[in-house]
Amino acid sequence: MADGLLFVLSHPRDGDAAQFHDWYDTEHGPARLALPGVRHGHRYHADDGAVPAWLAWYDLDLDVLHTSGYRRLRENRSAREAAVMAALEILQRRVYVLRGDHGTPAASPPPFLLARSITIEPAREHDFDTWYTQEHIPALHRLPGWRRTRRYVLQDGDAPRFLALHELDHLDAFDTDAYRTATSTPWRTEVMRHATADERRLFTHHATFHPGGTHAAEATR
Repeated sequence: MADGLLFVLSHPRDGDAAQFHDWYDTEHGPARLALPGVRHGHRYHADDGAVPAWLAWYDLDLDVLHTSGYRRLRENRSAREAAVMAALEILQRRVYVLRGDHGTPAASPPPFLLARSITIEPAREHDFDTWYTQEHIPALHRLPGWRRTRRYVLQDGDAPRFLALHELDHLDAFDTDAYRTATSTPWRTEVMRHATADERRLFTHHATFHPGGTHAAEATR
């Protein structure tokens, strides 16, 4: 079984937020956590002011997405789920396979999540991977609050090919000279010259799914 990530961005229309959140937190997310092979699930809200403003992500065995149980969830939607999903302004579903993991998993979900999605010219993908593993990740993990980085490759969905999911305890690192240095090296500049798509999103924890419901986040600021 391959370790994977289900990464879903969504945005409700104006006036639909209350129903959207109640559905996601009490029905949609918990139903997926009840499936064998879905290990964790969380919801995050955009901390960067961009849309879609909501992210749900699930750590799972990719085989789960091909089981009859998962298909039933998608094919036999409740009346409320069908209505809420039909009213969404934006819904983007992405599926990734794990490429690498750096850092130590924590018992609690990360308060903040930085998602960096990049497509590199195919001939330069090896250079990109070498830079990321040999220079970029080590530099980031010397910064305060940088908990974990997992790297993924897109399997399904309309998105840049590579995703780095950075788990952060706080945002202090972004205001340091060390962060500015880590993100402006000559090697990075050369590698990023060959990027054909580049997406940066920052999110804060909203809730964690459990099969019987959700646990809302404590205040992170």
